[in-house]
Amino acid sequence: MALADKQLQFREIITKAVCGKGRKFSTVTHTVTPPHHPTSILGAWIINHQYEAVRSGDGIEVIGTYDINIWYSYNKNTQTDVAKETVSYVENVPLSYVDPKHRASTEEVSADATQEPNCIEANISSNGSSVAIRVEREFAVELVAETKVCVAVNPNGCDDLDGKDIEFGIGDDDFEDLDPDLLDDEL
Repeated sequence: MALADKQLQFREIITKAVCGKGRKFSTVTHTVTPPHHPTSILGAWIINHQYEAVRSGDGIEVIGTYDINIWYSYNKNTQTDVAKETVSYVENVPLSYVDPKHRASTEEVSADATQEPNCIEANISSNGSSVAIRVEREFAVELVAETKVCVAVNPNGCDDLDGKDIEFGIGDDDFEDLDPDLLDDEL
């Protein structure tokens, strides 16, 4: 049975779907001033990362905080200490696609840290009193909302299809004009 042979009916239905997505990788630099002038950096960690997502203009803002811990030596490498600082940030993640038919009043946004904030470099500043910390982070965001989709409807219902194969009007003849040399053998 070929559905193309029958008179198809179409309906618009309202469903909750992913109506927007985005991803952003960023590198930021923070400056931490320990109580003592550091001689050398022994380690730098980022812990206690917390964040939430909110809709903002054409994108989604990820608002969060994390703690920077720097283990350092001072007094000509004779003593050590840990400097701790809580950092707040706002990361605007643009949406690469937004369904124009979604209902804005039903929007729900979420963010996932695909790369948790991570210290990639820690250097003592030129004046010797502070430490510059480079941090990388990446977020993937989604916008879920109600939207309209168009579906084909079988006027006879689903019971009419039990045990039958369905063809959607694409036959072997439809592929005769394709050039087989264009196929990528490495796939």
